[in-house]
Parts: sequence; structure tokens; C-alpha cells
Amino acid sequence: MTKVSNISGKVVVITGGARGIGLSTAKALQRLGAKIAIGDIDETAVKESGTAADFEHYGPLDVTDQRSFDAFLDEVERQVGPIDVLINNAGIMPTGRVIDEPDALTRRILDINLYGVILGSKLALARMLPRHRGHLINIASLAGETHVPGLATYNASKHAVLGFTDTLREEYRGSGVAISSVLPTLTNTDLGSGVHAPKMLRAAEPEEVAAAIVQMIATRRSKVRVTKVAGVISQIVGLLPQALGDAIGRPLGSQRAFLGDVDAAARKKYEDRVRGTEE
Repeated sequence: MTKVSNISGKVVVITGGARGIGLSTAKALQRLGAKIAIGDIDETAVKESGTAADFEHYGPLDVTDQRSFDAFLDEVERQVGPIDVLINNAGIMPTGRVIDEPDALTRRILDINLYGVILGSKLALARMLPRHRGHLINIASLAGETHVPGLATYNASKHAVLGFTDTLREEYRGSGVAISSVLPTLTNTDLGSGVHAPKMLRAAEPEEVAAAIVQMIATRRSKVRVTKVAGVISQIVGLLPQALGDAIGRPLGSQRAFLGDVDAAARKKYEDRVRGTEE
């Protein structure tokens, strides 16, 4: 296993850090001696998570608002120190057919999943480039390498995140700042509630994704897929003729996993939260 001793003392900022992959990653890095700052749009959840874990900094963060994001990073640097790693993790995944998706929800998905990543990347690079060091990590998805019915806008956002991150990596090669993307499969968090992985695949655990991010920070690797099996399948299918790749996916349930096979009752709480329709 790769040594991770170089993580101790690093100042790590994680957006969407109040729960799920973000919180699991924060705890994994904290155990290795990193100084953790988490931000989240859910003020109650971020306070509860930050207090319980005794992170160095935690607070409200709207990744779609430049003033909110900039002020959050400024406060981290004042209280904790220069930011070594920024993990753009905040994201939402409403499911359903695109024809049934309200325009406001379409904009919300793109604002959080894509614009939030672009904004966070720009703000992080503005701090890291003059220092000639740092690590920017954008959480994408294996959905960014494929197409999944029921996730059209989400897929679009993650395809864009991958293209954006790959381009930044070349644009700032040799700058001293590492730029990476993480591509998880369906993960057992609130985001994946009520959804079952297609046949022959399994959902990842948030701790698996966190472990991959830890290794990424230690090695400055540019891209990692989680799980390994899902990542290999995604890459192989991507090399096949489109009709063949689609034909392979249908018997595995890819056409239904985020549509007819969704447990709507189990997913309702998450969908209401990300759609802004909570009572």
C-alpha cells in the first residue's frame, strides 16, 4: 500500500462535507493527521457533523455563490492555514425522465454539479498557483463516461466535470498543482437511496471512495475509478460500438435502474431535499 505519511498536516477543504462521500473522506483524512474544513449548504447537518468529528473548521457553503465560496475559503485560510487540497464534492442526483424534469431543477443540477465545480476550481487555483503547490480534486462519476436513462442532466453534468478537469490538468501541467478526478459508481449514500445497482455490479461504500481519495492525495494520481470492476466495465463498454455497448447494458438492467426499478418510497426523502420540496 502507498505510504500516506505526507497527508499529515495538510489543510483539506471538502464541499458537500456534511454527509456521504464528503464526510467519509473527511474522517479518513483526519485519522491520518490532516486538518479538515467541511462546507455544506445544509447548515444544521454541517454543524452536527463538524462538531461530532471535531474538525478544524465547518460551516455553511453555497457552492453556486461566488461570495459564499470565496468567503468560506478565506475563513479557512485565516483559521487553519493555506489550503493544500480542495475536494469539489458537492452534488445532487435527482432521478426521472428528462421530459418530467422542471426547468428549475435542471438549472439546479447544473449549478451545483458543474458551475460549483468550475467556481471552486478557479478559487482554489487562484490560491494554489502562486504557491506552486496544491491539489485540486473534482468528484465526477462513472456516469460521466457513459449514459444512464433516468439521469440525463446528471450525466451531462458529470461528462462536463470530466472534460473540464482533464483540460485543467493539461492547462496547468508543470505548475506544481495536481488536478485530479474521482469517478465513483453508484454509492451507498443518501444520493443512492432507493436505487439498486445493475446486475453483476455492486454499489460502492462511501469508505471505499474515501480510501481511493486518500491514495490519490498521497500519490497525486490524476484519475481513479471506484469500484475497480465497475471502472473496468465502463472503460471496456466505452471502446465498443455504441449499439453493442447499449445492447450489453440492457440485460443488466441499466435501462431501468434509475427509472422503473427505483424504490420511490425509499428515495422520497432524498428527492424532496435536493429538489427543495421538503415539508
